Amino acid sequence: MGKLVRSLATVLGLAALASIYMAPAHALAQGKARKKSKSGKPRVEKVVKRVKQVHKDAAGAQKQVDTLNNEALDLTAQYRNVQRRMDSLKVYNGQLNDLIDAQEAKVSEIRAEIDEVSVVGRQVLPLMHRMVDSLAKFVELDVPFLLEERRKRVQLLRETMARADVSNAEKYRRVVEAYQIENEYGRTIEAYKESVKIGGKEKPVEFLRIGRVSLIYKTLDGQEFGVWDTKKKAYMPMDSGYERDILAGLRIAREQEAPNIIRVPVPAPVAAKEAK
Repeated sequence: MGKLVRSLATVLGLAALASIYMAPAHALAQGKARKKSKSGKPRVEKVVKRVKQVHKDAAGAQKQVDTLNNEALDLTAQYRNVQRRMDSLKVYNGQLNDLIDAQEAKVSEIRAEIDEVSVVGRQVLPLMHRMVDSLAKFVELDVPFLLEERRKRVQLLRETMARADVSNAEKYRRVVEAYQIENEYGRTIEAYKESVKIGGKEKPVEFLRIGRVSLIYKTLDGQEFGVWDTKKKAYMPMDSGYERDILAGLRIAREQEAPNIIRVPVPAPVAAKEAK
């Protein structure tokens, strides 16, 4: 019995001793657990904060990448536009070069013509004088209609030829204009009043000119009719059978009657050697 009591006491003593030793260890473990739980929360927050910063940095980097990509696209578009403009400018420059070559060739031609102007001027002036002389002779040898007007035109041309303030071009233009007027006479019909010497006396008459084919006159009282005879170079009396046609021709020339066919005396053609 005593031995059992001693054994039990020993066991209880050991248990108490174990409890004494275990209590500080348990408390230490609980302290460590509390310490661990208290120190883990700041770490999570730090990690979350770090992750957020990483996302923020990534977003900023992506934004920068997008910006750079847009800039690259803009630069590419600008480059293509510049390239197209360069191609257009190359074509345009080629055309300009062709145009410049043509203009330079034209300038060379003009310079050559300018060098020849003095020579041409020396040749043109005598030619114009000969043209005026020929026109004066033609007027005198032609059918004698509007003689005063035509002689004045020739005289004006001679005066123009002697003027230093009129250019050769203007002189030439006036000479050609006079020739054109004379040419028109051969294709027109005209009625006009003028005085003519008949039988040694000046009489006022009315002329009917049909081109250069026929020049007929009628006295104002309508009693006398005559026609220019090219061969005899004089006015000859007309047959009274033409009277109605002559009056109709005068009305047509004054535009008082519609154009119509009329009979007029026409001189017979003369050979060139006889005309001389």
